[in-house]
Amino acid sequence: MLTQFLKYIQIERNYSVQTIRAYGDDLRQFFVFCNIEPDVDGIKQVNHRLVRAWLAHLLNTNYSARSVNRKLSSLRSFYKYLLKQGEVTKNPMQKVVAPKASSKMPYFLSRNEVDKLLYHLDYSEGFFGLRDLLVIELFYFVGLRVSELANLKESDISISNNSVKILGKGSKERIVPLYPDIVPLLENYVQQKHELYPLNQTPYLIVSSTGKKAYPQLLYRIVKKYLSLVTPLEKKSPHVLRHTFATHLLNQGGDINAIKELLGHASLSTTQIYTHTSVEKLKNVYKQAHPRA
Repeated sequence: MLTQFLKYIQIERNYSVQTIRAYGDDLRQFFVFCNIEPDVDGIKQVNHRLVRAWLAHLLNTNYSARSVNRKLSSLRSFYKYLLKQGEVTKNPMQKVVAPKASSKMPYFLSRNEVDKLLYHLDYSEGFFGLRDLLVIELFYFVGLRVSELANLKESDISISNNSVKILGKGSKERIVPLYPDIVPLLENYVQQKHELYPLNQTPYLIVSSTGKKAYPQLLYRIVKKYLSLVTPLEKKSPHVLRHTFATHLLNQGGDINAIKELLGHASLSTTQIYTHTSVEKLKNVYKQAHPRA
């Protein structure tokens, strides 16, 4: 049943590869905990008490409430599918209450930290220094997710239109403007890439040291290396640069609906986590402008 469900969310729901992998991992973890097989006989043994026991086990083994809720979401989707297919008649998830997750504010860099990152660090000499800087700039100026940058192809970039075509979650495409100052770096990088590696070796923009498509862990390492030089933030991931992209746009007066489209969010509520930063901006404006401040 698990295999059929994963095919269903791939073909019918058009979920991304990363989401499908996460659902599969979550469900396999649940079946291992229950000591059952993911077949019809095993699935019918599951009740709400067993799900609650799994939930308690996850929380007791230092999973955050946010991670537990994601795993419960995977299980809910699975049982909705089983009900739709007529494989089960009762949904054990109906009596399961998800733990309350604390709303964490996104980590982001200050304007000074971004200036240091882009204009004052010494990146490595040669092609891979160019690559690292381009990775940083694409995350910050375009607001990409890790998977989006890893899958970005040279053909997705239009220098003439100053735009980037991005394949986001659920295979949804969006067009994001390309910051003009990034163009010389991009053209220099592509030229050197073609000199080092044949064009038919990989269509993807960012490559590893072997000339193959960049993998997510490589992108994480690049970002962590350079963020460590400019910020004391505990978290130093590509998503910090994506958060910074959105936060800086909003603080400069960007329309939240436009930012939602640039980020590829399906819901405005996801984008609204960035509105917290505008409060500090309003406080500063008040102090500077109000005669009694």
